[in-house]
Amino acid sequence: MSEVERLLRPSLVNFALEDPDSDDARCCFEQYFGELDERFEAGFDPSISLSADADELRAPAGALIVARLHGRAIGCVALKFHKKSPAELKRMWVSPSARGMGVGRRLIVEAEKRARQSKVRIIHLETNRALREAISLYRQAGYVEVDAFNAEPYADHWFEKRLV
Repeated sequence: MSEVERLLRPSLVNFALEDPDSDDARCCFEQYFGELDERFEAGFDPSISLSADADELRAPAGALIVARLHGRAIGCVALKFHKKSPAELKRMWVSPSARGMGVGRRLIVEAEKRARQSKVRIIHLETNRALREAISLYRQAGYVEVDAFNAEPYADHWFEKRLV
């Protein structure tokens, strides 16, 4: 029975737009920042990172998607839209308890779907070398490494994907 539950668990994950000021959104961001602080060599201070404030993640400026399993937030991804410039993928996080279920890949698919609905043609993202799993995921999802396009102090890698 546990094998059946393990196989069915990913199908129980749902994805929805979320207000970035909601309790679940704040909880996701806190866990995301905490993990970055642990994994980055010099820690992580969100106040010196490029912004992704609530107003930037709320329509029409952006979107926040939260993944839930049994009603509990287990992951998130955000988009920041810029009129004629590429959109930015931000705040990608999956709970350690949900890793290995394809939640990260599905969050990217949901974000790209929202971006297409908003007529976005290109998505940019940046990430730190310590996030090896994320770098691999982005490459598998079709993101290609490009020259630095911003001055994010924690970034070591910059990626781009052209949406069809």
